[in-house]
Amino acid sequence: MYTRLLLLLIILFVSLSPAQDLGAAYQQHVVRDSVFYSYKNAVEKAKQSKDTEAQISAHLNLGDYFFNAEIYTEAVEQYNKALQLATNPNVQKAKVLNHLGRVYSALKNYEKAKIYLNRAEELNTELNNSKGLAATFEILGGCAEKLGDYTESLAFQEKSLKLFTELGNDSGLAKVYENMGSIYEDLEEYDKAHLYFSKAYQLAKNTHTYLHANILNNIGDVYRKTGNYAKGLEYTNKALEMGHLINDPHQIESAHKDLSKTYVFLKDYEKAFTHLNKADELREAMFYSQNFNQLNVLQTLYETKQKEAQIELLTQQNEVNTAQQNLLWLGLAGITLLGVVVVFFMNKKRKASAKLQEYKERTMKAELAQKEVEEKNLHDEIQLKTAALSKYSISLAHKNKLIADVAGTLHNMGGRTRVDLHAKVKELAKEMESALAQEDEWDEFMQFFEDIHPEFIKNISEASDSKLTSTELRLAMLLRLNLSSKEIASVLRVTPDSVRVARYRLRKKLPIGEKQELVNFMLDF
Repeated sequence: MYTRLLLLLIILFVSLSPAQDLGAAYQQHVVRDSVFYSYKNAVEKAKQSKDTEAQISAHLNLGDYFFNAEIYTEAVEQYNKALQLATNPNVQKAKVLNHLGRVYSALKNYEKAKIYLNRAEELNTELNNSKGLAATFEILGGCAEKLGDYTESLAFQEKSLKLFTELGNDSGLAKVYENMGSIYEDLEEYDKAHLYFSKAYQLAKNTHTYLHANILNNIGDVYRKTGNYAKGLEYTNKALEMGHLINDPHQIESAHKDLSKTYVFLKDYEKAFTHLNKADELREAMFYSQNFNQLNVLQTLYETKQKEAQIELLTQQNEVNTAQQNLLWLGLAGITLLGVVVVFFMNKKRKASAKLQEYKERTMKAELAQKEVEEKNLHDEIQLKTAALSKYSISLAHKNKLIADVAGTLHNMGGRTRVDLHAKVKELAKEMESALAQEDEWDEFMQFFEDIHPEFIKNISEASDSKLTSTELRLAMLLRLNLSSKEIASVLRVTPDSVRVARYRLRKKLPIGEKQELVNFMLDF
């Protein structure tokens, strides 16, 4: 069933993607398959040889393969297998820790990345491993930059720079210089940014690499931001040429996008539109190509696991067959030696084995049936709780509206001439308004909601660009229940217009596409 699903997805990409792009993607898929199987075979050979160091290296290579394919979960799995094998505190273990820090940084889980990187720093320091320590500081600096702590980021990059200088590692130095240039560019200190980008360029200019093209793009970007559009065009065009030379679509797309921005400042809107259109076409082509490649890698991984399961099953069957053959030969030898008595004994034993096997099969079927029932009951329970929560929300809205209406009526009655009745009605209205302001029901609602959607509040808070207020969290929860604006207004005791304004403000804090509905975004969490 999964294979058919994968094939259908491939057909879908074929129908949506340009033929030449898919042709290139297919060629990459063939290459990726061969690389994958070579790494997979290396893992199996290392296991057979029982060489721990070779197994660690094989898992690292396979993890790097998945990392480059941006299938980070599989990369984490391979790196963790390598870490489990790396029991000795040596350079290889420190390398594994660096790889785990890098992949969690790519997953934007910077706190977990820093846990592994801090362990790598301690181990590299203990081992006096300057190269590994320089790589650790460089990755830590990248994490700090992503978290917006530029002071800490620069401190780590300075440490990495010092170590790479002592090692005479030009590629490491070029990377660190580029990182420092990016930090100063973010800080809008363009003179310093240009200085470090220039240092990086001097080290990388004789190489035909992604880093070379990226540095050229960054230099062009700094010139554009400082108003030197002629120089900006010069370096960005060099970046475009280098992107074509190394056949890197990301760098080509970035160069076209920067050229478009520069031509806008020069008011040459025709060229600006041309380059922007090329950038958009490349971005779309890369999107389909990347998804196609990831799909093929996942399909290869699935087929490999399926084949391994089949091989394991065949191996077990062969073992059973071998055991049965051994018993048969033993029975034949017994017939020769003992005659009819041995034959009778073997037949009896064979029947007992068959009954035991039949009993095991019945037991497995019973366990599977029990699991299916448990899963169905759990599914029914979740559906019941979800329905109950929705009814609870609507009930809360109706209750609030009813209490508000009664309070309004009591206020009107308070306008009558009888003094005692007026005081009593006013007092009762205040008590009901005070009851509406209590948070007890919201606390009960929160507990009920978290039982059904335990990770929602955490996930939506992490996805937000800034801290969400309690009112915004309540609005998000009610949207997750798929309530209408009118129903939400009743629950929160505000006007529908206020709900629309609150929805707009909440949307601005979340990473939502322009065409994506806010409700659909909430339902995905």
